[in-house]
Amino acid sequence: MNRFDYRRPEAVADAVAAAADAGAAYLGGGTNLLDLMKGGIARPDRLVDLARLPGLDRIETLGDGAVRIGARVSNAALAHDAGFAARFPAVAEALLSGASPQLRNAATVGGNLLQRTRCAYFYDTASACNRRDPGSGCDAIGGENRMHAVLGWSDRCIATHPSDFCVPLVALDAVVEIEGVDGRRALPLADLHRLPGDTPEVETTLAPGDLILAVRLPAAAGAFAAHQRYIKVRERTSYAFAVVSAAAALDIVDGRIRAGRLALGGVAAKPWRASAAEAVLADAPPTRETFERAAEAALADARPSGDNAFKIDLARRIAVRALVRAATGTPDRLPPLPASPFAAAAGEIHHG
Repeated sequence: MNRFDYRRPEAVADAVAAAADAGAAYLGGGTNLLDLMKGGIARPDRLVDLARLPGLDRIETLGDGAVRIGARVSNAALAHDAGFAARFPAVAEALLSGASPQLRNAATVGGNLLQRTRCAYFYDTASACNRRDPGSGCDAIGGENRMHAVLGWSDRCIATHPSDFCVPLVALDAVVEIEGVDGRRALPLADLHRLPGDTPEVETTLAPGDLILAVRLPAAAGAFAAHQRYIKVRERTSYAFAVVSAAAALDIVDGRIRAGRLALGGVAAKPWRASAAEAVLADAPPTRETFERAAEAALADARPSGDNAFKIDLARRIAVRALVRAATGTPDRLPPLPASPFAAAAGEIHHG
């Protein structure tokens, strides 16, 4: 690990100023960054610790009915907040399906949004990786790539974004609050992450020094609370990143879908909002036939990046299953194995 400067500011403006210099990085829970530093993948010259910044550890309901989640709220605290889970059950289910309880206690909302890919070639400093070392090549292309992208990839990078949390957030039109050197702004979460194109090393639309303060879920997202699910296929049921995942949310009125939301995880370098599928769902009956047509639309542009052609069909099937479960209704109690396609659900929503 290289030597680095360490700052622990007590005001947001001071944190932004300290992190605006080249080579600086923010430190939240550290569950991803510290691993990257130990492996020599990330070598920041300065760490700006966010632990003392006030007001970033709150879950608040705003005057317009939106919910604001501070960037320092832990994944565990958010998932186990009963009021939040009742309004946004797919988000709680996604959080509880990720990592171990110990990691969820440490990991933060802001850090979850900005976690780096888990591509094995990115983590192996002996391998060529354009995301880690621009211009070096991509050993994942032509390598072991069954876990890699089927949507939005380029000949420079086929990595995927690992977050579970981001998938239902994108489906529900979440907004990110950002403080930067030019002031504060709001950005749709769907616009935060970038597809690789020719510059896979540029992973987000954030500028140097930009600090995520909070994530907001609009009041309108509450309309989907009764019909909302997250499903995640992983190579083992616990503590594994998604091979494919799907978040589905439906607003059903008088036997028809007034509005539908669908997002996919594990298929691209960003959480993938399936807008074409949502157009199929609008004003359609909540039937399996509708959901199959929506899934076909969601994956219409998918193409394999090597040995992962199976992920395209798997993503279609998981999208259908998520939509079917959403149409059946949000369960009263989250299943013992959250987001598992094999889990049954019954009872009352309760995380405490």
